[in-house]
Amino acid sequence: MQNKEYLFHYAEMSDIDSLMNLIEMVRGSFPALETAEQMSDCKQIVITCINRQTALCMKHNAEIVGILLFAAESAELIFLAVHPGHRRKGIAEVLIEKMLDKLPENAEISVSTFRENDIKGKGPGALYKKFGFREAELVTLYDYPFQKLVLLRKQ
Repeated sequence: MQNKEYLFHYAEMSDIDSLMNLIEMVRGSFPALETAEQMSDCKQIVITCINRQTALCMKHNAEIVGILLFAAESAELIFLAVHPGHRRKGIAEVLIEKMLDKLPENAEISVSTFRENDIKGKGPGALYKKFGFREAELVTLYDYPFQKLVLLRKQ
């Protein structure tokens, strides 16, 4: 998706305000971002991921419109969000592909997302399944029911 409209890059500390603006915009869709304290914790996670080069983003002009955070050591997709005005343009797919490129071929990659019967889970679940993620156990995080999905790559 490297074209005139969108540009992929690894997030840098100079992007922090734009990253947090995007997260603030979508925070109502994430149970873990309800309080000021949770947002502060989120910012620290973003900074950690930037420092580890596991914070990926897409820009439209100077604005960050997509973000993906992952933990390389545990092969876990931690957070994925796309600006509401830029959805369904392949941004999430590019971010996931770039994350997969950074993880070992034999990694078992996990993500916790909304359960299938949750209205919030329709889009994310379909996206992850498109990449081959399969349902694993049901979990509760931040007092909210989630579905853990795993992607078993080449063994």
